[in-house]
Amino acid sequence: MVVATKLPGAGALRNSLNLQKPTSRTSWVNLNINLLRNIIFFLFLLRWSRKTVLQLRGYGLIGTSIQAYNAIRKRLYGIFLSLPGVRSKVQQQVAQSILKLESKLVPSGPGISHYLTLPKEGWSATQVSSELDKLAAMDHTRWEDGRVSGAVYSGAEDVIALQTEAFQKFSVANPIHPDVFPGVRKMEAEIVAMVLAMFNAPPTGAGVTTSGGTESIFMAVLSARQKAYHERSVTEPEMILPATAHTAFEKAASYLKIKVHLVPCPAPSYKVSLPAITRLINSNTILLVGSAPNFPHGITDDIASLSKLALRKSIPLHVDCCLGSFLVPFLHRAGFPTEPFDFRLPGVTSISCDTHKYGFAPKGNSTVLYRTAALRTYQYFVSPDWCGGVYASPNMAGSRPGALIAGCWASMMAQGESGYVDACHTVVSAAKKLEQAVRKNASLAPDLFVLGSPLVSVVAFSSATLNIYDIADAMSAKGWHLNALQGPAAIHVAVTIPVAKVVDALVADLVAVVEAEREGERVRLVEGKGRKGTAKGDTAALYGVAGSLPDKRVVVQLAGGFLDTLYKA
Repeated sequence: MVVATKLPGAGALRNSLNLQKPTSRTSWVNLNINLLRNIIFFLFLLRWSRKTVLQLRGYGLIGTSIQAYNAIRKRLYGIFLSLPGVRSKVQQQVAQSILKLESKLVPSGPGISHYLTLPKEGWSATQVSSELDKLAAMDHTRWEDGRVSGAVYSGAEDVIALQTEAFQKFSVANPIHPDVFPGVRKMEAEIVAMVLAMFNAPPTGAGVTTSGGTESIFMAVLSARQKAYHERSVTEPEMILPATAHTAFEKAASYLKIKVHLVPCPAPSYKVSLPAITRLINSNTILLVGSAPNFPHGITDDIASLSKLALRKSIPLHVDCCLGSFLVPFLHRAGFPTEPFDFRLPGVTSISCDTHKYGFAPKGNSTVLYRTAALRTYQYFVSPDWCGGVYASPNMAGSRPGALIAGCWASMMAQGESGYVDACHTVVSAAKKLEQAVRKNASLAPDLFVLGSPLVSVVAFSSATLNIYDIADAMSAKGWHLNALQGPAAIHVAVTIPVAKVVDALVADLVAVVEAEREGERVRLVEGKGRKGTAKGDTAALYGVAGSLPDKRVVVQLAGGFLDTLYKA
C-alpha cells in the first residue's frame, strides 16, 4: 500500500515552475531579439571585413603595416609631447617663434600708426590717399623686381590701369542681381565660355566663375560627392589624389567629410602611380584627380591614362589646371612640347583653371568647368521655401564683387590669344633656362638636381650633397622669395612675367649661394664634422626640424600662430 505524502512547499515550487515556463509569445520575442542581435553582429562583421579587404587590396600588407606603424609612432610621440616638462618647453619655443614672426609681419616703431577704432570724424580724400601711399610703400619683398616666385603673374602697368578702370565702372556691381547689373552677368558668362573653348569643351560644356583655385576645386569635389550620393547612394565617399595634388582637395575633403587616399608620385618621373590608384578604387570612390601641372614640382600627371581608367571604372576625373591655367592650352602654339590634358580626353569630367594666375586677371578670379551642365547642377544650392524668397547660388558666395569679374573680362579681352601665346613663350622659355642651368651649369649640376621633367612654369630642385633648406635661406638673404618644399626636401620657382625678366640674376645668385654652401661643407669635412651639417635657418626650423616630427602638432601650432598674426592690428 502506497501512501501519498504531501511535501511541505511543493505547491509553491510547482507554481514557481509554472510561472517560469515560457509562453509562446515570450519565446517569439526572445527569438527575434536573438535574431536581431545576430544580424547586427553580422553586419558589423561584414562592414569591418569589407574595410579590411579594401585596405589590404589598396595598400597591401606591407603598406598597411607601415600605416599602422606610423599611426602608433605618431600617437606615442604625441604622448611624449604632452608630458609636463616637454610640453612647457615646446610651448615656450613655439611662442618664441610666433613672436619672431610677429616682429616681421606686424609693423611697429616710429612713423607707424595703428587704427583700432573708427576715426571720430571721417577723413578727407587727401588723408586717405596719403595713408594708402604709405601702406603701398611699406617694406616688402620686391615682386616688382621679379624676386618672388609666383604671387604676381604680370604686374604690368597697362594691365593694372585697365583693371583699375574696370573696377571704377563696376565697383558697386553684384552678380547676385543680374537684372540690376546685366553687364556683369554678360561678362561672367563670356569668361566661362572663353575658358571652356580654351580647354576644348564639348557643346554640352558648362562652368562657373569662383573666387580662386581653392573654391574651384571645392566645387568640383562637391559636385562629385553629390553625384555619387544621388546616382549611386554613396554615403561614405572616398577620393583618390596624387600626393602632389593641391592641398585644397584635402581641405574640401575635410569640410565635406570625404575620405582621402593619397597616392605616391615616385621618382624619377614624379607622376602619380596608376597601379596604386587602380588598387584603391572601390564602390565608394567618387573622384579621381590629376594635375596639369602640380604645384610642388611642376609635373603633369599622365592624364590620358587617368582618363582611360576613369572611363573604365565610370568615375569622374578632375584635372587641376589652376597653376597651368593660361599656359598649358598654348604650349603647342608657343613651340613647346605638351601632353593631352583637357576635355578632348573623354574621361575628363571637370577642370579647374585660375584666371588670376597666367590669365593676368586681378586676384579673386578662377573658373571650374564641367563636361556637362548636369554636372554643374550638383554644385548649385537652391532653397525653394525660404521666407525671404527663393534663394539660389551657383557657388559658395552669395554676393560677389562684380568689379573683379569686370577686371577679369577686361584682362582677357586685352590679352587675346596672341597675347597669351607670347606670354606662354616668355614664361616657359625662362623656366627652361632655369632648368637647364640646374642640370648643366658647372657650379650647380654637381650638387643640385631637377625633380622630374617639368613642362610648364615651375622648376623644382633638390640636393643630395647640400642642405637644400640652407640654400633656401641663403637665397632669402639675397632678397629672393622662393618656395620651400617637403617630401622630398626641395625648392621650387614658379616663373612669372616679372621673374622671367631677371632669371639670369636668379641663376647667378643661386650659383653664388651653392658655391658658398659647398665651401661650408668642405670646411666641415676638414674639421671632421661630416657632410650636410644641420641647417639653422627659419626654413629649416619649419620644414627640416618640426616637419620631420611624426606628430605635426608643433607645425600646426606654428601655422595657427601665423594665421593669428595676420589679424594683429
